[in-house]
Amino acid sequence: MLRPILWATLVAGTLDILFAFAIAGAVEPVLRTVASGPLGDAVADGPLGAPLGLLVHFAIMAAMVAAWFVAARFAPVLVRRWIAFGLLYGVALWLAMYWVVMPLRWESYVRPDEPLAIARQLFAHCVLVGLPIAWFAARRFKTRPGFN
Repeated sequence: MLRPILWATLVAGTLDILFAFAIAGAVEPVLRTVASGPLGDAVADGPLGAPLGLLVHFAIMAAMVAAWFVAARFAPVLVRRWIAFGLLYGVALWLAMYWVVMPLRWESYVRPDEPLAIARQLFAHCVLVGLPIAWFAARRFKTRPGFN
């Protein structure tokens, strides 16, 4: 089961980070911000801040992917209705990141309130993250005899 988890992490993680770069119009500041989440500002501002940000991004994505694969293994409906549940997973990930994780990390964090910003964030989490993760899991588990 490791191979589809790695592929889902690579695809969803790449789509998500490229979208973030495009929206921000920059690469290094995005990666440094990602690194600063778990590692702190001092590390993120150092010479390895950007590479560490990329590593952190893919580590977080791997955790998101692994969680979905575990859930899909025990809840076949996630595989049968992968599109609907993949989109819902994207919403859940968005809520977790923007309403729990980021406010806990940054005291000055202001929750998104602009419709366009929210739409971009939801697009990234639902279409670029949730759907690819659900698709890879559906491909993996639909090939198991007796699973569906």
